[in-house]
Amino acid sequence: MPTDNASFTVNDNVEVPDPASGELWTVGAVILDQDGRAFAQKRGPDRRLFPDCWDIVGGHVEAGETVLEALAREVEEETGWRLSHVRRFLGATTWTGDDGGGLRHEADYLVEVDGDLGRPALEWSKHSAYDWFNHDNLARLKENRKPGEFLIHDLIARAIAIADRPDEL
Repeated sequence: MPTDNASFTVNDNVEVPDPASGELWTVGAVILDQDGRAFAQKRGPDRRLFPDCWDIVGGHVEAGETVLEALAREVEEETGWRLSHVRRFLGATTWTGDDGGGLRHEADYLVEVDGDLGRPALEWSKHSAYDWFNHDNLARLKENRKPGEFLIHDLIARAIAIADRPDEL
């Protein structure tokens, strides 16, 4: 039975990291539509971190915030949608950005949201486009990335594969 966390539910088996003091954490949400396509937005060309690259919804965990509170906040800030269900923990990664900001830890989740999926309220000052991805257009997620920098592509590919097997949700 899913547990309730504020206004969204979380499956019982979902892992939630507890960031240690001094660690910089980010969160990411892979949002699937009813057809199993995954949402991604393109970062603006003037962004300091990963300019002109495709990204999932997410951002930094702020002081005093839990990982899941940050996830809910970022989904709403970046899309206007409301986090309704955290279905699965997709994993944690550690990476260093190209902005000089140092080492970051990232917790990524497969989630469901409430809202009009055809009309995301993007932060147009930060993003230049959005799209829904499936097996047919997955390679576009590698645009402007070097080999070995395919975290977003790989996360979305994994989420789409999971969606192809609903018994694993």
